Amino acid sequence: MTPHPEPDTWTLNSPTVTEQIRVLVAAVGAPPARRKLIFLAVGLVLVIGATAVGQFLLNAWNKPFFDAIERKDIDGFLFQLIVFGIIATALLVLNVAQTWLDQMTKVEMRAWLTHDLLLQWMAPKRAFLLAGAGQIGVNPDQRIHDDARRLTELSTALAIGFLQSALLLTTFIGVLWVLSRGVALEISGRSIVIPGIMVWAALIYAVSGSWLTWRVGRPLIDISAERYSGEAELRSALVRVSEATDGIALYGGEADERRRIERELHRVIVAMRRLVGRIARLTWITAGYGWFAIIAPIVIAAPGYFGGQLTFGELMMTVAAFNQVQQALRWFVDNASGIADWRAALLRVTSFRHALLAIDRLEQPYPRIDIAKDSASLVFDNVAIRVADREIALDGVVEIRPGERVLIIGKPGIGKSMFFRAIAGLWPWGRGRLAVPPRAGTMFLPQRSYVAPGSLREVLTYPVTASSFLQEDLINALERTNLKHLIPSLDRIARWDKELMADEVQRLSFAQLLIHKPQWIISDEAICHLSEDSREIMFSLFGQELSEASVVSITSNDVQHNFYPRILHLTAQPVASFKASSGGGRPTSPATGATEGEAPAVVRATF
Repeated sequence: MTPHPEPDTWTLNSPTVTEQIRVLVAAVGAPPARRKLIFLAVGLVLVIGATAVGQFLLNAWNKPFFDAIERKDIDGFLFQLIVFGIIATALLVLNVAQTWLDQMTKVEMRAWLTHDLLLQWMAPKRAFLLAGAGQIGVNPDQRIHDDARRLTELSTALAIGFLQSALLLTTFIGVLWVLSRGVALEISGRSIVIPGIMVWAALIYAVSGSWLTWRVGRPLIDISAERYSGEAELRSALVRVSEATDGIALYGGEADERRRIERELHRVIVAMRRLVGRIARLTWITAGYGWFAIIAPIVIAAPGYFGGQLTFGELMMTVAAFNQVQQALRWFVDNASGIADWRAALLRVTSFRHALLAIDRLEQPYPRIDIAKDSASLVFDNVAIRVADREIALDGVVEIRPGERVLIIGKPGIGKSMFFRAIAGLWPWGRGRLAVPPRAGTMFLPQRSYVAPGSLREVLTYPVTASSFLQEDLINALERTNLKHLIPSLDRIARWDKELMADEVQRLSFAQLLIHKPQWIISDEAICHLSEDSREIMFSLFGQELSEASVVSITSNDVQHNFYPRILHLTAQPVASFKASSGGGRPTSPATGATEGEAPAVVRATF
């Protein structure tokens, strides 16, 4: 066999920021979402634009108001209070409208981003493949739930803030330039006029602050990403312990589990302490920048006022315009921590989506079994499943016809589960040609049955909606599998995988067979794990209600030898190892470096 390339040669690199933004836009850019988001975006632009006009009018209001105070003009003062009330009321209405549009944009973005991530993750076989794809496949729930929520909220807040700052800058920079005519610098008794001095002062002030903020705050991106990864691991460890309390108690492993959880907690605490230190450094700049901004415009414009070039009202108008300009320019300074958080969330979410899409692309160049779907029979044409340093095969050409009962026997540890997964299309690495019957008429019974969440009715009919089946069929299935005590609980929602014993869970999977009535039943030692009484019940089902179904059982012993007229044997043949597993761990996949029983690591990403 042709040697496979090293996994490191096809590692998926972290996408650039531009690629990440493109991925995010694609995720929320489906036609229904696009229409809603465009409507909300247009509304936000109009409201923010109107707010900028209101801010302009409010700035212009400063001159007559403070001039009236300087002149001690009570009538002018009262009139300007009325003008202020009108402007403030309009700005209040606009503020409420902006808040509503802001929150609705966050809701819609999260809905469509989460929908898109679920759509990509739950595409056939992707979740299985991603689970063995290295760090990128760890804790997908964190990326889909928390990271997607943070990303949409921060994206909306930062985009609105940036747009608002840009409009304010456009509105007030011209005003500030005109007002700067009355500002002169007094140096050694000489008056020096610099055109647009207040504008240049605001620019220098903002650029210097932004540069310092970037230098100090840039490490926050990586530290935040590390923290969120640690939080996901900590939550996963806590969930794992809560779901295995009986086993932990039986082993007396509480102390060991506590140490494991504390290790994950320590990782989070270390990251949080690094964040505290970095944020404290950043606060020196952002807070100091903000405090000095209070007095800076007055200090710069004061010579013009004391020299008589500016009235008190014009001074306050200049100060207000300066504050608007520098506030717009300091958007980066004020949002440095939020931008770092956004970058971290953007990296985790878009890298996750990028990896999901890349899985389909990156698999194709590597040796795979030729799979033909919708065949009338199950045919193995010189099929060999590649697992670690060996091939598992059925010799020659083997055809299993409809209605046959076939037992496939393999030694313990030979890789029977990989052979089972290959038939299901979950393990495509190997050689030969495999023809499989239509998936719609086939049911696979793994060693550990999956029990779907929801009511017992939904569990029995999974993955088809419960309304597609008659009540009598469900009751009959439970009675035939000796689960009639569960009939009153058909509509009760519970964690059935926790409430039922292992033997009951396995019998529940056979009740599903009676309900779905598949034409092909392929089992991975599912029958072997049943009690003797339950096993007899199952074989009676195959002899009566499911007598026309084809039954293929993969096992390590001769279970009910007389039930299977045909017996096949799996053979294992050693081949050149693709890559030795490190540290004496589990053997790795020939094409991917994944451990045996895991999905191939087609995406070795660590973001």
